[in-house]
Amino acid sequence: MNTILSPLYIAVSWIIVQFHRLYSLVFDEDSGWAWGLSIVSLVIVIRIALIPLFVKQIKSTRNMQALQPQMKKIQERYKNDRQRQSEEMMKLYRETGTNPLASCLPILAQSPFFIALFQTLSHIANNQTVGVLNADQVDSARSATIFGAPIATRFMDSASKVAELGASLGTVRTVTIIMIILMSASQFFTQRQLMTKNVNLDVKTPFMNQQKMLMYIFPLMFAVFGINFPVGVLIYWLTTNVWSMGQQMYVIARNPTPGSLAYKERQERLRKKGKLAEEPVQTDAKKTTEAARAARTQPKRQSKSQRQSGGGQQPQRPAQGSKPEGQQPKKSQSGKPSKPSANSKK
Repeated sequence: MNTILSPLYIAVSWIIVQFHRLYSLVFDEDSGWAWGLSIVSLVIVIRIALIPLFVKQIKSTRNMQALQPQMKKIQERYKNDRQRQSEEMMKLYRETGTNPLASCLPILAQSPFFIALFQTLSHIANNQTVGVLNADQVDSARSATIFGAPIATRFMDSASKVAELGASLGTVRTVTIIMIILMSASQFFTQRQLMTKNVNLDVKTPFMNQQKMLMYIFPLMFAVFGINFPVGVLIYWLTTNVWSMGQQMYVIARNPTPGSLAYKERQERLRKKGKLAEEPVQTDAKKTTEAARAARTQPKRQSKSQRQSGGGQQPQRPAQGSKPEGQQPKKSQSGKPSKPSANSKK
């Protein structure tokens, strides 16, 4: 495992050493601030490199939210045929250009760096050289403290091991507990911000329930595993969570999901500033309505007798020269029309 990750050990340790040299110009080179800020800077470098993956994650999350109604229909239609259901799901993903795994890309991409940093700090705690760190730098980092807690110590370390680094177990556990609480809280608020601000609340889907579960599961996982993380790794994850929260806040404010609370707030802000152009959907709807009104013909007025008889049809007038029915000339027995009598002329 160490052989496989050795290039990452070199990369992580090299970045930390370069920033440590920079911060040593301001702080004492053996201080926790110089080494702690080096770890914070490592996070910033990694997160800047992962911005393209973060953009893909945002797009994938939005696409998954939009596809939830269609996915639900496929699940209901092929609930007894798992293979056909999977085929239709994959077809839907291909047609819409959606990758379900894209939402996990930033976490997966960070994992090797996290493992490399974890192993680097473990080597430092055991006073072993790692990557490009020489013996003097390992000794300096090993004795560096953040609020009295050495960056290589953990909550579960024994009192004797902590004493070797010149610290007290109570201080180490107090600092680690506070950092674990901050780490879990930042993770919770990041997920909560996504759920309350950037989700279309008009569409109730299983995806929303999954996100709600993750909102509570992830902070709990951080709290459980955090007791085994060195202080330096806690600094790493706390910085990562704060970066994610700020980055997500920026994206939500400027490119929110349509139908979400953040989208409505953004539309309202633009409307007050007079910058909101009418949406194409609304414009087309108005044009269609106006065209329908123009094409609609008003029915002609009819008298009461016309409405009661004839179903609203206008009575046909007899043509000129024709006689109304019932007044046709009578025929004689020979079949010829009889001449009108003198009385009829009168």
